[in-house]
Amino acid sequence: MASIDTIQEKTEQQNRTQPNFSGASSHSILKLVDAETLKQWIDQDAVTLVDVREPSEYAAEHISGAVLVPLSRFSPAQIPVVKDKKLVLYCRSGNRSGQAAQRLFQAGFQDVTHLSCGLSDWAEKGLPLNIDKTAPISLMRQVQIVAGSLMLTGTVLGALVSPWFLLLSGFVGAGLVFAGVTDTCAMAMLLAKLPYNQRSQR
Repeated sequence: MASIDTIQEKTEQQNRTQPNFSGASSHSILKLVDAETLKQWIDQDAVTLVDVREPSEYAAEHISGAVLVPLSRFSPAQIPVVKDKKLVLYCRSGNRSGQAAQRLFQAGFQDVTHLSCGLSDWAEKGLPLNIDKTAPISLMRQVQIVAGSLMLTGTVLGALVSPWFLLLSGFVGAGLVFAGVTDTCAMAMLLAKLPYNQRSQR
């Protein structure tokens, strides 16, 4: 019977020869930066800042100097590369910026940073934002309005017309639970494609 050391050695050799299908370089590094440190980098003009939210979100509020490259039509070719500046991505919570970072790694980028906890944490800490009160209401509120309307409609029709309409309310409720667990909302993605949500102010 082979010894434990021999088995471990064979396993390590297999791991070293196992092909990498991730598309990202083994040297790719996704770093986190907190809001206060990012503010210092911005003040020092040491960062290229990219907002990967949708145009309506950017129009409503964004960090000054950020370039808009929405995740829904994200292309690494759109990312400005400036020598000696850190590349930092951000979104509302950090989920979409993480997804965008993975696409950059697949395109050959090796050093990408994203804002820990996203713009929500930046705002909670009272750091400055460019705010446009005339912009469309936030996608989150739009989702709440549409989802609430669908659930109310399903409930009313289920009580007055047919119990089958209650499935509509259940479907929407399940979608909201999934969105909360995964921080990915299909309804928000669809709403983001509407023309009035495509307006951005640079």
